[in-house]
Amino acid sequence: MARDKVLLVEDERSLTDVLVYNLERDGYEVFVAHEGKDGLRKAQTILPDIVILDLMLPGMSGLDICKEIKSNSKTSTIPVLMLTSKSEESDQIVGFAVGADDYVTKPFSTKILLQRVKAVLRRKSQPEVPDADMVAFGKIRIDKRSHKVMHGSTTLALTPTEFRLLETLVRQPGRAFTRRDLMDSAIGDGAIVLDRTIDVHVKSLRRKLGTSGDFIETVRGIGYRFKENP
Repeated sequence: MARDKVLLVEDERSLTDVLVYNLERDGYEVFVAHEGKDGLRKAQTILPDIVILDLMLPGMSGLDICKEIKSNSKTSTIPVLMLTSKSEESDQIVGFAVGADDYVTKPFSTKILLQRVKAVLRRKSQPEVPDADMVAFGKIRIDKRSHKVMHGSTTLALTPTEFRLLETLVRQPGRAFTRRDLMDSAIGDGAIVLDRTIDVHVKSLRRKLGTSGDFIETVRGIGYRFKENP
């Protein structure tokens, strides 16, 4: 059976050695780049199953690499897990906005990182459940077949997680979802994440929805719901 390919783009050599050892021990085929442009080149040629990408890199930033990966049809479906020492909410929002599928801040537990890698790869491999291809609410149109969200005449640039999160909320307007419900639906059952992760995604999604951002309501002490009527 072919092993999942992991591309690790990280300039800290001691951390790279630890991660390579543990990833290979878990059965992954690991490729390494210590510099930004080399990381992008390897992503485009190797076509890994997942990229673990540091934000601060020599030559080219992780954000720019993520943008290039997600904007190229050849690599756009490759999940990107951002690995960085930046933990401010604004940095996470920027990471998710350019297409990152998950975000891990240093320092971290290697076991936790491995679980996050498994969760991202599991989501990628899960077949789509047959469902209605089009969902509409107010100005919002969600097309599952083309994986496109329209707000009026504008196409929204949503990350895969934001897309799943919005679809989950819109399909059941008026229902109050706990953060754990939303994590399981949009991020993946069994993923090890903090409640704050969902809050960051919701904040980014509200911003992208513009005038319809208020449709996502905060339910104090529980989580979020979508307005019952547009």
